[in-house]
Amino acid sequence: MRSVVRWRDWDGEGLEHCVCREEGEGLTLEGVVVTTREGRHGGHYRVRTDAAFRTREVRVDIVGGPSLHVEADDDGHWRDVLGNRPLPALKGCADVDIRITPATNTLPIKRLKLLHQENRDIAVAYVPLPDPIDGDWLPRRVEQRYTCLMPDRRYRYEGLASGFTADLEVDEAGLVLDYPGVFRRVSA
Repeated sequence: MRSVVRWRDWDGEGLEHCVCREEGEGLTLEGVVVTTREGRHGGHYRVRTDAAFRTREVRVDIVGGPSLHVEADDDGHWRDVLGNRPLPALKGCADVDIRITPATNTLPIKRLKLLHQENRDIAVAYVPLPDPIDGDWLPRRVEQRYTCLMPDRRYRYEGLASGFTADLEVDEAGLVLDYPGVFRRVSA
């Protein structure tokens, strides 16, 4: 299955183009983002999962800025490919959450297969925007909760440390339609 979607920043300034490919061996999300949120950023990302929708590889390249390339194995061990070092703080994270895109919300939604009103707390490898002062740009462990409000259609996302909450409607591929206050889907 192949889906092509586009989102705009909620204020209508930025744009993202994303291709989601789901095949027997897993899912691939690939997109190009130009955003005005928290400054001006442009980037390309590619995320690959295994058949159970566990994240296996993440690449993010910021135009005119740093690049990130991390991988996870079957035992939940992560490593920084570019720095050739393990990332023990991410042990057990099955999902990635890339700040500049709503596409990665698809991963826990598909992987968890939550029933109506069921929720689950998870640890994710969160990829923030790069810090211009700190040259070491790597994911960090963040706790989140997903709750199924309507199977295959509506989920509540909660950032447990930040207190941020959003109800997300998704399409048949599990891709976010609108992310209130953050992203809006536009015609592809």
